[in-house]
Amino acid sequence: MDDSDEASEAGADVSGLMDDLEALEAHVESEAGREAVAEAMETASGLGQRRGTFGRVIHGFDRADAAEAALGSVLFAIPMVVESGTHDIGVYVSTHAGSLVGTLLATVAMVYGILYVADIQDVRVKDPILGIVSRRLAGVVTISIGVTVVLFTGWGQVDWTNDPWTAACIVAVAWAPTAVGAALGDILPGS
Repeated sequence: MDDSDEASEAGADVSGLMDDLEALEAHVESEAGREAVAEAMETASGLGQRRGTFGRVIHGFDRADAAEAALGSVLFAIPMVVESGTHDIGVYVSTHAGSLVGTLLATVAMVYGILYVADIQDVRVKDPILGIVSRRLAGVVTISIGVTVVLFTGWGQVDWTNDPWTAACIVAVAWAPTAVGAALGDILPGS
């Protein structure tokens, strides 16, 4: 067995251990017991992070994750800024509300799918906002929207003063690939 096979197997073992600890946590009644399980989960997730890029257990969302998401956003946004098709699609979407809503929903669904469904990495939700929204999902979405607005505005591709609705629709269209880039940029390094 070579090193990559061992790392992959160890990542799978850590992932299985995390699943077992989460199941155990649901059945522990005492506060001391829950704290002990939480400490064991923290130790197990640390084991998963010592491996290569893939197979890590990813939890939380910190400055490093935000920087990775921003870099991924920029890499995917730049082609959207210089491509005139983005503007044409944004103008079309501005007159078709269903297309705009579909674009926005599909973008959030793609980001969620990359982070939590595609199983590229073992991404865990830690301390969700209001107990519902993943900090990673919220961070990736917010950063990618911000990068898209800044690039399109800064490079003169949208006019917020004369036609803010069309500008918002152009940004919404460009946000789809930018958000995908943010999600990939965040989880591929595995932090």
